[in-house]
Amino acid sequence: MLTDHSLRAFATDYDGTLAHDGTVKEESLAELERLRTAGIKLFLVTGREIGDLSRIFPHLDVFDMIVAENGALLYTPRENLVQQLAEPPPAKLVECLMAHHVGPISVGNVIVSTWEPHQDAVLATIKELGLELQVIFNKGAVMILPAGVNKASGLSAALELFGIKPAEVVAIGDAENDHSMLELSGYPAAVANAIPALRERARYVTKATHGDGVSELIDLILQPQFSLS
Repeated sequence: MLTDHSLRAFATDYDGTLAHDGTVKEESLAELERLRTAGIKLFLVTGREIGDLSRIFPHLDVFDMIVAENGALLYTPRENLVQQLAEPPPAKLVECLMAHHVGPISVGNVIVSTWEPHQDAVLATIKELGLELQVIFNKGAVMILPAGVNKASGLSAALELFGIKPAEVVAIGDAENDHSMLELSGYPAAVANAIPALRERARYVTKATHGDGVSELIDLILQPQFSLS
């Protein structure tokens, strides 16, 4: 059991962090269950849409809450509840992107996403339409979201529902869109395969990659001597 009672939550990214090529190891799931047994709330914070995530990861209910669409949506799997945190972009955005030959395009409840090298066309379209939208990158993915919506804003909303402070959270990620989540958390960590800029800002960088790195971090924080301070 944990001796540092200020640690109350664990937040992890999915792709490139908990998962490798979309797949999560059974060993990683077992480590997450160890955290739950220790009384730690689990949050999955991902750029994916819930429908897409549920198709490749059938264990959503291991998490207390999922922050999806890069902070735009909350999903409580055990109750099948969805809370949208921002307004979706106008339909004309997608129409205009298609007219500029941007594709493939994925449209969620709020997020609109595509892939590099379409970022220039995306930015030009946002400017052309006069919309207050932002572009967030994620290892080749190009995500379009309302201004101010990111993993930190989504995780903050989730933590508030549980009465948990950001300083009481350990968070781990691997890519550009994880910066805000790590900056919010009390103990920011990065897997060994994370981009250099994220590793530089992490308090702890795992020796192992992907889900093995997540398991390594869980082993660390379950040690009696672990402290957020």
